[in-house]
Amino acid sequence: MTLTELKYIVAVARERHFGRAAEACFVSQPTLSVAIRKLEEELGVQLFERGSTEVSVTPTGQQIVEQAQRVLEQTNTIREIARQGKDPLSGPLRVGVIYTIGPYLLPNLVRQMIADASGMPLILQESFTIKLLESLRQGDLDVAILADPFPDQGLMTQAVYDESFVIAVPRGHPWARREAIGATELKSETMLLLGTGHCFRDQVLEVCPELSRFSQASGGIQKTFEGSSLETIRHMVASGIGVTVMPMMARPEHVDEGLLSYVPFEPPAPQRRVSLVWRKSFPRLPAIEALRHGILSAGLHGVTLLRDAKPQSH
Repeated sequence: MTLTELKYIVAVARERHFGRAAEACFVSQPTLSVAIRKLEEELGVQLFERGSTEVSVTPTGQQIVEQAQRVLEQTNTIREIARQGKDPLSGPLRVGVIYTIGPYLLPNLVRQMIADASGMPLILQESFTIKLLESLRQGDLDVAILADPFPDQGLMTQAVYDESFVIAVPRGHPWARREAIGATELKSETMLLLGTGHCFRDQVLEVCPELSRFSQASGGIQKTFEGSSLETIRHMVASGIGVTVMPMMARPEHVDEGLLSYVPFEPPAPQRRVSLVWRKSFPRLPAIEALRHGILSAGLHGVTLLRDAKPQSH
């Protein structure tokens, strides 16, 4: 039994497909399949049921995969302990960030980290919340930057900032001259939302109760379009298709030059809390603190920094 074989079975359990698992592990499918078959023969149990289109994990296989995940995590911990013994701020830090935060946070954050911790380059990965949590559990990421709440337990979290939402409308829209807009008014407009899988879509529906009830009552939000990113949606709004809700940091600092107007919600404005998330076993805590300090010092606009927030067990 080798660590490579354990990595392979974790990948197959995650992807439910040998081909995709092989791609994720950067090996050929025959290499991965032979290694897993060898492990099954060594253990004397079947780990996976091979279907024509999808692979499923057997009950015994599921227990072994879960243990393999823990072994791989502990292996990474050994490496991190060795690195920490030299210098916790030396060597790359693998950071995950959700799509609706990355484009607005990373430019300032990277500049700040170069100034504060030049010996700790950031290896960055953008993805959905659920994917980042999975990579975090498996030890493929060291820390993730997520918006609360998120569906996981057994992790450490530390809040960094709160960010209000604003409504983006075309410059010629009647709302462009409003001082504030109530959440209940959104149901009368053509709304542009992110597609399923984006946590910001769910947050918009949760913090705008009338919009959420409208969606449930009608079997689906009426008069809506979906976009793959906030920037795509911003362009669609500018073209006059409808209106949208955006996090404050997505609002350009110099809005007078744009084609959109950004109007606040009536108080209390909906908002999201952004936190750092890491495994309890992760040993490079000074690296986490350096990343948090970098965010707090990055000169972010439109957010409320939470400098006194303490680490919490999630």
